[in-house]
This record gives sequence, structure tokens and C-alpha cells, in this order.
Amino acid sequence: MQFIQSSIGIVALLAVAYGFSENRDAIRWKTVGYAIGLQAVLALVLLKLPVTRHLFLMLNVLVNTLETALQAGTTMVFGYLGGGAPPFAETGASTYIFAFRGLPMVLLASALSALLFYWGVLPWIVRGAAWLLNRTLGVGGAEGIANAANVFLGMVEAPLFIRPYVPAMSRGELFSMMTCGMATIAGTVMVLYAGILRPVIPDAMGHLLTASIISAPAAIALARIMVPIAQNAGTHADLSVPVPADSAMEAITNGTLEGVKLLINIVAMLVVLVALVALTNIALSWLPDVGGAPLTLQRLFGIVMAPLMWLIGIPWDECLTAGSLMGTKAVLNEFLAYLDLAHLPPGVLSERSRLILTYAMCGFANPGSLGIMLGGLGAMAPERRGEIVQLGFRSILAGILSTSMTGAVVGLLTR
Repeated sequence: MQFIQSSIGIVALLAVAYGFSENRDAIRWKTVGYAIGLQAVLALVLLKLPVTRHLFLMLNVLVNTLETALQAGTTMVFGYLGGGAPPFAETGASTYIFAFRGLPMVLLASALSALLFYWGVLPWIVRGAAWLLNRTLGVGGAEGIANAANVFLGMVEAPLFIRPYVPAMSRGELFSMMTCGMATIAGTVMVLYAGILRPVIPDAMGHLLTASIISAPAAIALARIMVPIAQNAGTHADLSVPVPADSAMEAITNGTLEGVKLLINIVAMLVVLVALVALTNIALSWLPDVGGAPLTLQRLFGIVMAPLMWLIGIPWDECLTAGSLMGTKAVLNEFLAYLDLAHLPPGVLSERSRLILTYAMCGFANPGSLGIMLGGLGAMAPERRGEIVQLGFRSILAGILSTSMTGAVVGLLTR
């Protein structure tokens, strides 16, 4: 039944994309089929081969090592607030303060990312991913490079690889790049999310990385359906690697400063969005109870998103809870959704459902991210700003469909 359920879901997601297509007659189904096949093969390799299990364990060791190293820094700066020994007798209440112990991981990840970029490691990985997309899907040039970079970098950082070519990209290529940005997450927050999910998702880092990788082919498939690309319309480009620094120390400094901006944005958005959710729930509490319980924003999300959750393979009795999380991810952001997932009471979601949701929510597709993308791409191609804005909300839909398809594929492979 679970296999049939997820299979129906994949077909339904493709049908939704087809319904929103700009030009159904121009869809190149061969490319779409190859992209879906590539996603399935990557999922099988990354989730089912024994060697992958060892890779996931290594990634877990990496996360543990980074957290241990980070605590040395936070303890020195924040004392017991950052993980040091408290100067008082503990009463059993948690002394873990997320702002001082969890969020600083963004700074360390950003600095390491900049250092790996300077050493040429990240560009080499992007070249390999771009080569794979070109050989399997025929996606090359500027689009292939940007989509490959999106697997590891943010939705604004990735297009920097092909910045000179952005103004000349076709409408379909532009949409494909935007969709990949919405369907993946950046390495700078991947480690942070892994730390949040580790208590409830074994090998969380490996699963998040896998989700970002296998969502890229799904994003290309759905982008090709919703905004088809004419034959031979690709923008050709070589990998243009911007020089981030003149030395390793400068790279670390620049990465840390960029991380500070990201950290401030996360803290500000977290405070505001949680407050807005609470404010909305207070307003909804004035309405009569529904089903014997007060109406909340989370319950509304659950009702709206429950059918989608069933389509990706989650049992119906868990779909309201899962839909609430997916709604939080789509309307607010995936950070809040992962926090809510990590704090669910035991037994509310099965282990399989938690894993499917981890994949289905692993993407930047939400209105806040769209604002960041519009600002970044608009600066790179001001003459295309109107078109970029026009494609914006369509790219959110395509991103949600892409990560949902990834969740459905995981549902097919998980028992």
C-alpha cells in the first residue's frame, strides 16, 4: 500500500506541474523522464548501498566534531551560557540556550565554506556535479553550473558562479535555476539543521545532504514542465569561479563576516515569525472551537497540507501533524518547521514519517527566501528584474513540488 500511495503521489505532483505549465506543447518529456530516473538512481545509491551507511556515519562524526569545536569557542565567549560549567547547582532544567550554543554553528560553517571555496574544494565538487547533470540530462552551460552549485550553496551564492551569463539566460533556464535554489538548502545551514534534528533523525546530516542532492533532478524535471526550454536554447558557459580572498585567513574572515549577517537574519526572523504565529493563534482563539479544540495556525496548515502529506507516503492518521509542519515550512521557513519536528512528543509521527518529512521540507521554498532571491538575482540582472519577479511565486510552487517528490521517492524506498 505504501508503495502504491507514494507512486500515486509522484504522478499527482507531476500532474500539478503540468497544470501550471506555460507551454504544454513545448515540454520535452525525454528530459523530464531522464531527470526523474536520475533522482531515483541517486536515491537508491545514497539510501540503499551499504557504503552510504558508512558515509552517513562519517558525516555524523563530522557534525559531532564541529559541535565540540564550536563549544570551545562559545564557552570562552559566553561562559556557561555557551556550554561551560554553570556557576550554580543545576535543578534539572535544561541549561541549553539555542542562541548561544546552536546558532553560532552558522558562523563556523560559513567560515569553513569560504575556506573550502578558497582552497578550490567546492568549485571542484560543483564541476563534478555539473558534469553529471550534463552527461545524464543534457543540462549544461550556465544552467548546469548554477544548478549544481545550488546543491551545496545558497540561492544567491550559486548564481555568482555564472554571474556574467545571468542576463542572457533563457526564461526556462532562469526558472530552472530559481527552482533549484528553492528545492535545496545551503551548506551553511545544513550543519545547523542536522544538530537540531539529530535527537529524532539518526544520521541527520547524511539525510539532509542526500535530500539536497536528489532534489536537484526533481527541480529540473518540474521546471522543464512548468517553463519549458526550447531546443538548443541553452546559454553556454564555463565555470567562472569568483576569487573570494587573497589568503586563507582572509577567506576565513570574509566567511565569518558573511555568517554574522546570516546569523542576525536568522535570529531576527526567528523572533518575529514565532511572535507572529503566537499573535495569529491568539486572534484565532477568539473564534469558536473546531472539533472540540481551539483553532490554531498549525491546525489550519495541517488541514490544507494533509492531502499532500498523504500523497508523499505518510499514513492518513499522521497527515494533520505532518501537514502542520509542511505548512510552517512553506509559509514561514524550514528552520521553524525542523524545530517543531524535533520537539514533537514521542509517538506522534512514526520513524518513517519523520524521515519522509525531513526530505520533503529540505528546501528554501517560502516567501521570505523569495525576497532574498529576488534581491540577489535582480542585482545580477537588473534588466530581467521584472521577469524574475514574475517567475517568483511559480518558483516557490515548483520548489515545494520538488522536495515533495523527493519525500515521495524516499517513501517508496522506506518501509
